[in-house]
Amino acid sequence: MAVYSVNEVIEMAVQIEKNGFAFYHEASKRKDLSTEAVEFIEFLRDQELNHEKLFLNLRDELDLEVLEQSTDWELVSAYLKTIVDGRIFNSDYSAIQLAANAKGIHGVVDNAITFEKDTLLYFHAIADSISNPKTKDVLRKIINEEVSHVLKLNDFKKRLG
Repeated sequence: MAVYSVNEVIEMAVQIEKNGFAFYHEASKRKDLSTEAVEFIEFLRDQELNHEKLFLNLRDELDLEVLEQSTDWELVSAYLKTIVDGRIFNSDYSAIQLAANAKGIHGVVDNAITFEKDTLLYFHAIADSISNPKTKDVLRKIINEEVSHVLKLNDFKKRLG
């Protein structure tokens, strides 16, 4: 398994958040959901944006300097997006399709839980190959944020009955 840098881990997390945003944004447009369900989904959608900003802010001066000096970061970023898309959602489009085709709020929540758990499994899998303490710390922070989504989704699912 590849060993990833702080910038690469953050880039993968940001790509996952963008796919999650696409999922929640599409789900929030559904007309068959209650006001409470739409508000919860909009909250989760906004959390994806907040996570993206939070993850980007995990970079320190040195990480930003490495990015600035990298002549091929756009290529690396595209490659990492491909890796993430192949592991979590196939693309933004598949996230949108899952949200649009889910059977009511139960289906939306089940798809969201699956997506969030797949994200956690992915990050736990790459954690085993990372030995750099700084990268491990960044990854731990990302994982903790993702766990919070799973817990919120499970609580909401219990309220649905």
